Amino acid sequence: MLLHQVVSALTSRRGFALLLVALSMLVLLPGQASIPPIDRDEPRFAQASRQMLESGDFVDVRYQDTPRNLQPAGIYWLQSASISVFGSNAREIWPHRIPSWLSSIGIVFLTWWVGALLFTPLTGRFAGTLIACCFLLGIEAHLAKIDAALCFAVLLAQAGLAKVYVSRDSDTNLIWWAALFWIALGVGVLLKGPIPLMIVGGTILALVILERRAAWLGDLGSLWGAPLMLAIAAPWYVAIGISTHGDFFRTALGYSLIGKLTQAHQSHGGMPGYHLLLSPLLLWPGSIFAILAAPFIWSERKTAAVRFCIAWIIPAWLVFELSGTKLPHYTLPLLPAVALLAAAGLVHAGQRRFFGRPWIFAFAALIWLVAGAAVALGPLALMMRFQGAIAPLSIALAGIAIVCMFAVLWLIATGRLRTALAVVAATAAIVAFNNFQLVIPRLDTVFTSPRLISALNAAQLCEHTRVVSFSYREPSLVFLYERGDVFYPDTLEEAAQNVSADPTCSLILADAGDAAFLSAVTPPGAALAPITSLDGFNHNTGDDMHLTIYRLRQPAS
Repeated sequence: MLLHQVVSALTSRRGFALLLVALSMLVLLPGQASIPPIDRDEPRFAQASRQMLESGDFVDVRYQDTPRNLQPAGIYWLQSASISVFGSNAREIWPHRIPSWLSSIGIVFLTWWVGALLFTPLTGRFAGTLIACCFLLGIEAHLAKIDAALCFAVLLAQAGLAKVYVSRDSDTNLIWWAALFWIALGVGVLLKGPIPLMIVGGTILALVILERRAAWLGDLGSLWGAPLMLAIAAPWYVAIGISTHGDFFRTALGYSLIGKLTQAHQSHGGMPGYHLLLSPLLLWPGSIFAILAAPFIWSERKTAAVRFCIAWIIPAWLVFELSGTKLPHYTLPLLPAVALLAAAGLVHAGQRRFFGRPWIFAFAALIWLVAGAAVALGPLALMMRFQGAIAPLSIALAGIAIVCMFAVLWLIATGRLRTALAVVAATAAIVAFNNFQLVIPRLDTVFTSPRLISALNAAQLCEHTRVVSFSYREPSLVFLYERGDVFYPDTLEEAAQNVSADPTCSLILADAGDAAFLSAVTPPGAALAPITSLDGFNHNTGDDMHLTIYRLRQPAS
């Protein structure tokens, strides 16, 4: 009865809106406050935003004393605003995550809107449901980074472009849609520089090539729209160029953008096809419908709506596949288009009682089950590896999720596709709650910095105590430590200088193999006294750690 009521709610616009809000809360809200800062990017963004708010300098972004000339200031403005509104204690990570969380909810509803615009209202509802369940979107909603906000800005620009495109042969007044397009692009450029231009420009170029006509682009109002975009983005770019004497552009364009396109940064490389191979996992659990929709997409490739989605996906996807640096979240701004095509295929299949050939279903089912097992059971394996035990409730929820996966396949095979979509949504909610609320926050061995903070606070020497560490260099410690400064020296000589600047109020943090570091920071005649030790695991390096906190014991006078 309950399942029937949930499915029936899809037929009511208001009921579906409430259902989508509930689904978004169930998938995107758990763990927002309980998951510690996740190294390394998230605490770097959070620390830079906190420093921006403290300094009052909203142009020059800095992480500690280092200029952060990797991306524009847009995301730092959003996080600073969130801290001001929601975070009385700026050392908590959840206020910094609010922009990503709100952007993710916006993505869900925008996908619904664009789906109704391009296809049908029912397609929009299905697409909104699929993107709300998206595994990658759930991850980015929990990270105080740029990617969810970037996806929202790109999706907003694509919504304006889609309206102009589908109305190209009508007399509709499109000025407000064109304004939406340019405003969203201006915001996107403030978030991630030229990346939104690449995605949206690739869409336009592909549509022009496929249709061999460009007259409809006149409705975008480029003569006034491009200046509007520049009016939004250019002031900060001019200000940062003057403030850094051009260093921002040399770093952001030369190192961050061109460097990532031509080579693998920080070992984040991969062969072409990397993103395609990961897509069943990143779009899970909606990836089952995306794979099954392939015959529909091919047969309808010349229709305006499908063509628009294909033009949205393929050019930018090829750029990401061919770039030297590859990270899973790069394709996030393209996944709403994949969800739209999957939803359109789902509606088509429901009308025709056809969803591909049997071999496609078998192929999709196998890939989907493997991806689902990784999402549902992977965190439990980490819990067993690092904590040595798994809570019975987490085991039960993972088991229910696995049963739901097989139920989805059975429902699809028997033609009950809408019920299958409802079970997919329920599965996503169960897995999200289990992973984000029950499992990940309890990985104490992986989240070493919060335990270090407790130990450092207990070992406090002065009101303002500095911490000097050589091997453990995670930004989360910098972000969380509020009783002094954290120094990560690059050389042994610099480490000695950091300690000698205030030896009485310095704590030294060392790993088991840091003998040379410990020797360098110990002045002649002094000795190091261990205060406490703890074990941990660095998920960025893959190394087990045995960390000890020392203080200097000065020679008796």
